[in-house]
Amino acid sequence: MTVKECYELIGADYEGVMGRLRTEERVKKFLLKVLNDKSYDLLLDSVESGNVEEAFRAAHTMKGVCQNLSLTPLYESANALAELLRDRKEFGEDFAPALLKVKEDYAQMTAHIKALEG
Repeated sequence: MTVKECYELIGADYEGVMGRLRTEERVKKFLLKVLNDKSYDLLLDSVESGNVEEAFRAAHTMKGVCQNLSLTPLYESANALAELLRDRKEFGEDFAPALLKVKEDYAQMTAHIKALEG
């Protein structure tokens, strides 16, 4: 699988990331690093422990990583989750559907990145 094919499967912005990072080798290098990023695990751990502030930071970090790599679906869902948690003291009823969307987008994205990794 090529980097471009991976981006197409994810539904991400290949042209955007190429405009930023310039070479497929560089894009692939940083894309594979996403698999080792701990933001998603931190998000889940924070939710489990009830730490809204830490969950916000994790979602915000995920949003930034995805924005830099033009990983549009997860960027959008992580951004929505981060904005939902901004300045909150507890998780609301609207939190569960937003978290589910992040989980779905993360699972799809990482599956395709792992396929790229080979």
